[in-house]
Amino acid sequence: MARRTWIAAACAAILALGVAACGSDDSSTSSGSSSGSSSSSAKKNYKMTLIAGVKGDEFYITMNCGAQAKAKELGVTLDFQGPDKFDAGLQTPVVNAVAAKKPDAVLVAPTDTKAMYAPIKQLSDNGAKVALVDTTLEQADFAVSQIASDNEGGGKAAADTLAKLIGGKGKVFVVNVKPGISTTDARGKGFEAGAKAAGLTYVGQEYDDDDPSKAAAVTKAALAKNPDLKGIFATNLFSAEGAATGIREAGKLGQVKIVGFDAGPKQVEDLKKGTVQALIAQKPAEIGADGVEQAYNALTGKSTEKEIGTGFTSLTKDNLAENPDAVYKASC
Repeated sequence: MARRTWIAAACAAILALGVAACGSDDSSTSSGSSSGSSSSSAKKNYKMTLIAGVKGDEFYITMNCGAQAKAKELGVTLDFQGPDKFDAGLQTPVVNAVAAKKPDAVLVAPTDTKAMYAPIKQLSDNGAKVALVDTTLEQADFAVSQIASDNEGGGKAAADTLAKLIGGKGKVFVVNVKPGISTTDARGKGFEAGAKAAGLTYVGQEYDDDDPSKAAAVTKAALAKNPDLKGIFATNLFSAEGAATGIREAGKLGQVKIVGFDAGPKQVEDLKKGTVQALIAQKPAEIGADGVEQAYNALTGKSTEKEIGTGFTSLTKDNLAENPDAVYKASC
């Protein structure tokens, strides 16, 4: 009898442990279910990538700084990629590598209006929201937004500024990047129209392939051909850097005035030294921030702006201290 009582007690204890264990499992399952429900209702962490025209350019570095700040504000993860040179052949594999990672959205500065259409369009076809920043494509209807400076207006402003610097007359020349880039094409076009309207003698433009050393060589060749050249408009950061070097090496510092486009640290230093007399500074941080915001709006079902134009600031040695935010950054 005592033995049967002990066995019954042992069975009861085992049964109680089993129930407790089952209860523990149910509790754990319930907790896991609750956690899953909570995470599914949490805000999605969208993944975006900014593909620059060229990774080492302070313009694009500053754009990335503005984009990263906006991404942090919106809770978005933003990667930064770009080729080592402003070249469609180098940018295409970067775009393809980004596409393989299937980001939710991509901000991209096309290095060619035609050649970059197919790889960038593929991003859109794969489901990514695409915002074109700084540069654009001939066919850009698939983009959720295009954000850029008023580049033609900037070219005209450069012509007006140069006309004042050289006394309203004389020969002027353009050092440009390469044909087929929407932004620099527009700057060159705007400058030519502005120079002719101002009564200057426009002697044409040459291309430097975004290489400062080639820009220096192009500048020296132009000076040899036109010894009475009065002014140069350099359409981007590397062109301005090279033009300044070319004038210095030709021994014509102070005789030939330069208006550059963009305001990287090197250009600002040249402005302070008097090598460059004026800079047309864009607002790359604003372009980057707007790109992230428009892509985010597209992902979250909000309305987007198809085109956004950002302004620019004309910098001289005299007003530089008043416009510290216009200077581009070498790092964030």
